[in-house]
Amino acid sequence: MKPETNVSFEDTAVAFQYKSDAAIKKASFIFSLVNHPWMSALATGSVRLALMLRLPVEGLIRATAFDHFCGGENIEETEAAAATLARFGVKTILDYSVEGEKTEAGFDRAMEETLRTIEKAHQSKNIPFSVFKVTGLASTDVLEKVQKKLILTPEEHKSFELVRHRVDNICRLAHAYGVPVLVDAEETWIQDTVDQLAYEMMEKYNREKAIVFNTYQLYRTTSLQNLKDAYESALRHHYFLGAKLVRGAYMEKERARATASGHPSPIQPDQAATDKAFNDALVFCVAHRTYISIMCGSHNEYSNRYLTTLMAEEGMANNDPHVWFAQLYGMSDNISFNLAKAGYNVAKYVPYGPVRSVMPYLLRRAAENTSVAGQSSRELMLIRSELKRRRNAR
Repeated sequence: MKPETNVSFEDTAVAFQYKSDAAIKKASFIFSLVNHPWMSALATGSVRLALMLRLPVEGLIRATAFDHFCGGENIEETEAAAATLARFGVKTILDYSVEGEKTEAGFDRAMEETLRTIEKAHQSKNIPFSVFKVTGLASTDVLEKVQKKLILTPEEHKSFELVRHRVDNICRLAHAYGVPVLVDAEETWIQDTVDQLAYEMMEKYNREKAIVFNTYQLYRTTSLQNLKDAYESALRHHYFLGAKLVRGAYMEKERARATASGHPSPIQPDQAATDKAFNDALVFCVAHRTYISIMCGSHNEYSNRYLTTLMAEEGMANNDPHVWFAQLYGMSDNISFNLAKAGYNVAKYVPYGPVRSVMPYLLRRAAENTSVAGQSSRELMLIRSELKRRRNAR
């Protein structure tokens, strides 16, 4: 089925209206780099080595990839990016992207920072959501042990109760301020535990509307059915379901682990199956929107356009409060800004944190743009088209 919509993702003047000539030239350099796998591997390898040797490369990183993909090193620094996006109708989701905490004190710091993002969202009409990863608040070993239903040691039991306490603190403040909070997805071997926590919070805080959103990775073979089961459970327990739909972020790791353990892969057999599951999930959520609020977290042009078509077929307004579109800061601006211009609810995930601490995030972005077929090529084509348009307009 070819979606019918009046939204175009080809208008580069709209897509890059918020970028100066210098910024778009920088974007051209970055995507030219990641468009060549060997160059991307060389660059990321060099950065890893420099960081390991503790060489002073933060300034160089900040001036290139960090400034393109991140909003700043702290919440205050993200204000400029949020204000710029807001001028063009695009909202901001502050994403504290520091990873690798291993201690209870570190997990508490991550919780406190997430609470700060909720406070910030409460104060700003330009920040409609907050977000967190449970792995930022918890030991993955404990999460996995809970999922396997193994007996926890007294120390592990206490640790997991602290996880539940941190998650509840976040969701309770989100509910008090009416700021929806997105629970990010994780790997399959801990995702059931994350789901359990998310649904506990939904039953507690989603009585009036969707405040807590769980994330469904549709590259997993079970995710579409999990979404439908979650909807049925929400109906039975009288709360609203918040559903963030993504294709997924851990495919290579998931397949490698399944192969090593001799288990069937939890991943869809091919891209077409993933696309079908994602688009079927859109259909399901729109059809059941009375009790489901949806965030379409996708860089896929077809799926975003398809959702606008589904909304039109159902007679929904472009800015229906049950539906949001979201993309990552620094990527797929042709989708974000053209949807916003057409009046849809659009937000950018804006990561922030100290340069060295967000490097795992930046390295994943480089790998993603290199490995996803056509991703960096499409970005580069649009950027070059805009550079040409600007030259011809002078």
